[in-house]
Amino acid sequence: MVMNARAPLKLDGRNPAHPAGRARLQLPGVKVLPPPARRWLRRQVLAVLSHSGPAPDYDAPRGDPGLFGPDSVTWKIHADFPAMMAGGLAALMLQTLHPLALAGVWDHSDFRHDTLKRLRNTIAFVARTTYAPRAPAEAAIQRVRRIHSGVTGVAADGRAYSADDSHLLTWVHCAEAWCFLRAYEVYCHGPVPRAARDRYLDETALIPEALGASGVPRSQAQVDAFFDGIRAELAFDARTREVLGVLGAVSLPLPFAGVSRELFFGAGAALLPAWALELMGRTRAARLRDRVAAGALKVMAPSIRDAMAEGGLAWRACARTGTDYAELFRWPA
Repeated sequence: MVMNARAPLKLDGRNPAHPAGRARLQLPGVKVLPPPARRWLRRQVLAVLSHSGPAPDYDAPRGDPGLFGPDSVTWKIHADFPAMMAGGLAALMLQTLHPLALAGVWDHSDFRHDTLKRLRNTIAFVARTTYAPRAPAEAAIQRVRRIHSGVTGVAADGRAYSADDSHLLTWVHCAEAWCFLRAYEVYCHGPVPRAARDRYLDETALIPEALGASGVPRSQAQVDAFFDGIRAELAFDARTREVLGVLGAVSLPLPFAGVSRELFFGAGAALLPAWALELMGRTRAARLRDRVAAGALKVMAPSIRDAMAEGGLAWRACARTGTDYAELFRWPA
C-alpha cells in the first residue's frame, strides 16, 4: 500500500492520515512564524522524537479513552507542547531539591552521562499515561513499578531511600503537577479556574497512587499544604548543583539546540516558586535571564503550539476517540 505523502508524521515513524482537518484548528495566540517555518519545525521535532524507541499504537482501539479521556482537564493541560517542555524542565529542577529523591537518580541512573535519555523516558511516560489507550498506559505504569522496586540504597547523609516510598512518590508527583499547571497558565491559557486546577490534581493523583503512593494531594489547597510541610526536608547541595548544571547543558531534541536549551531551561526556571529559587541561590542576573527567556517563549509559544499540533500524540488520541483536537484549547466561559 502506498501512503499519502502529505499525511502527518507520527512519533513511531508511521504516517496514515487522520480524518481531522487541519483547517479547522483555531489554536490560541498569534503566530510569529510563517506556515512553512511551522511545518519545518514540526517535521524536525517529530523526526527526532520518533527515534526515542518503540511506541504504543495511539490510534487503536478506536474509542478507547485511556486513563483520562477527552473530557478530562488532564488532556487539556498536557496538550500544549511548549508549556509541557518548560513545565517538565521546571519539575526536574524542583525535584532535585529533595536529597532522597535525588539519591535514587544519582545512584541508579546514567542521568549525568545521558541526560537526554532520561528526559525522553520522562516525556514518554507522561505521554503514554495521558494519551495512550488503557492497556499500554497501564503497561507503562507497571514497567516503572518494576524499575522502582530495584531503586534502593543509602543517601549521602546516611538515610535509607526507596523509589517505592510513598512520600517520595508524592513529592515527585506534586512537583510535576504544580509545574505543568503553572507552565500552562503562563505560556498557554492564563489563569486556570480554581475548580479546574483542583480537578486536574484530582485526576492526575491516579498515577502516583498506581505507582504505590497513598494520601496524594487532590486539590490546590492540599498541594500547597504538602509543599509547606516538605520544605524542611529540602536542600541545595553539591549533588543538586551538579545535576542542575548537567540539566542546564543538555542538548534538547529541538532545532537550534543551544538556543532551544536556553529558551526552555530559562522559561522553566522562571516558573519555580520563590522559596525554591531562594534555596537554589539563583542570582538576580540568572532570574533576569529567566524572565527574558519566559518572555521569548510567550512570543514563540503560539507558533510552536501550532507546529506541534498535527501528528502529535494528543492529536492522535483525539482522532482515536472522535474528538475535535481544537476542543482541548477551549474552556467554558
